[in-house]
Amino acid sequence: MKLRHLTAALVVATAAAVAVPATASATTPAQHSADAAAGWLARQLVDGDHLVTVFGGVAYPDTGLTIDGILAFASAGVANTAAGRATTYVAANLSGYIGDGTTESYAGATAKAALAAEVRGLDPASFGGVDLPTRLRALLTPSGRFSDKSAFGDFSNAFSQSLAVIALDRTPGGAPAASVNFLAGTQCADGGFPLDLAATPCVSDTDSTAMVAQALQATGRLGKSQQGLTWLAGKQQADGGIPVGTGDPAVAPNANTTGLAGQAFRVGLRPAAAQKAKTFITGLQVGCAGAPATRGAIAYDATGYHADTAVRATTQAVLGLGGRGLAQLTSAGSSAAEPARNCVH
Repeated sequence: MKLRHLTAALVVATAAAVAVPATASATTPAQHSADAAAGWLARQLVDGDHLVTVFGGVAYPDTGLTIDGILAFASAGVANTAAGRATTYVAANLSGYIGDGTTESYAGATAKAALAAEVRGLDPASFGGVDLPTRLRALLTPSGRFSDKSAFGDFSNAFSQSLAVIALDRTPGGAPAASVNFLAGTQCADGGFPLDLAATPCVSDTDSTAMVAQALQATGRLGKSQQGLTWLAGKQQADGGIPVGTGDPAVAPNANTTGLAGQAFRVGLRPAAAQKAKTFITGLQVGCAGAPATRGAIAYDATGYHADTAVRATTQAVLGLGGRGLAQLTSAGSSAAEPARNCVH
């Protein structure tokens, strides 16, 4: 999720791709489901255990995207066996993702890996041979911000901070109060929350606000969380979709942003907004008119299915289709099934 701005680059890179219709003419509401989306996603795992990012025609193993898949499987309650293989992959490739913990250590990646372990019912203090909560707490600065330790600079942002607060809130002792205070203090005057934690002036961002609202909800900062959700709901378009960035109504909404927002609305007890988001997302799901290999996938936007963006879009869109919020998400009770779209002709 920290990497969600890759989506924008991928959309540009694939603007000339050939689209197929996102929906079928003869479908039932049950076919528009998180199950089918997660089942399709499971079948995209390369070597059965990881997802890749395709850029410039080249596929790169993507540990962060693989974690997004793990979260999506848990949210849908399916593909548990596939999720187990993906979790093993993440653990085996951990140092390249979170840093070595000495010269390089990345807050957002560390938090996201810890959350994945927690969702899978594993101990984040011994995941992949690393004590992730301890490593994460070591990145807490006096201000309360979790910052990267890296020769390449500090790329921590609202996603990093939110994921760290949520992941640590699930551990004994909870999230440090300073980190929650810092996150709450990033709120912009309009009620939303920015992506860049140090930017002046403060500019609210739709994806970031969805993530921050969940983190603040989990840690009892209900007033700030609800203010963020009010701002976010104000960016929801008539079709239920929400655009990336500032929520400019001239910008077309997308599945990624709407998925994160839908989950935040559900956690924040905003059922009407959550249902509108779900309706938008299901409208982007590839139906029976699509090629069999793409059925169940969720397109990034109304232009239809594009191979280079569908995987990332599906991982985040599934979160808006139901299931628990990130603070309570678990794979416990998930089935091994990898459901396919049920097309009746």
